[in-house]
Amino acid sequence: MQAIAREMNLSETVFVRQSANPAYAASLRIFTPAQELPFAGHPTVGAAIAIAEHNHPEGEADMVAVLEEKVGPVRCAIRIRPGEPSFAEFDLPRKSSRATLPLDRAQIADAIGLAESQIGFENHAPSIWTAGVPFVVIPVLNLAAMEEVDFDPTLWLKLAPLVEGRLASAYLYCRGGVNHAAKFHTRMFSPSMGIAEDPATGAAAAAFSGAIHHFDNLADGHYPILIEQGVEMGRPSHIHLNMDVKEKEISRARIGGHAVRVATGTFDI
Repeated sequence: MQAIAREMNLSETVFVRQSANPAYAASLRIFTPAQELPFAGHPTVGAAIAIAEHNHPEGEADMVAVLEEKVGPVRCAIRIRPGEPSFAEFDLPRKSSRATLPLDRAQIADAIGLAESQIGFENHAPSIWTAGVPFVVIPVLNLAAMEEVDFDPTLWLKLAPLVEGRLASAYLYCRGGVNHAAKFHTRMFSPSMGIAEDPATGAAAAAFSGAIHHFDNLADGHYPILIEQGVEMGRPSHIHLNMDVKEKEISRARIGGHAVRVATGTFDI
């Protein structure tokens, strides 16, 4: 599986297998070009939609499927409509948590090619979060600064903290977006995973939910948040993050997005 993922050279390649547990719609294994992941967002969305469309060739359905991943069971809700891109949303299998490890703002600025003054806004500061896959979550001053980012993978690998046995990837964000409906504009770089830049990273959005709640000090309520990513790559994506806050804690968080089939084929191995 790792060899196939390396040959495909996509951000992630997901393998869908029948689960030994009949409670699960399928068992997933997810690989970047360099390593296997316990969980990832857009492979989960894509696999859920592929399974639903296979099971409902008539092209219309609302269904719930539980997928078996290394991180644990992932509950997905899928909507299929004729003539529309299918949509899937999943409950985060693990709540975002913060790793309190030291970070050097000047080193981070050097690694992403910005001035130190362009790192941070309001009370937001670089921090480390994980919901299964770790990220250094880096606030950037504004959209103009995000366009100026010149990521250096060698410098990043020298400073990237080790969290739960994995080197943390870089997840950059600022408020607003090219799409005026977007609350945040993001970019993700992961040399340790073999990913130069990723156009959509659900696992990063999952981790980011903790940073949003922490720095914005969210009151109790429901928060629909549209996150855009991949704009600088010419591959824009929209990630839907929905959070419920109760008694000052995230009680539930969901991530969703659309996916479409772009190719069908077979491998000769």
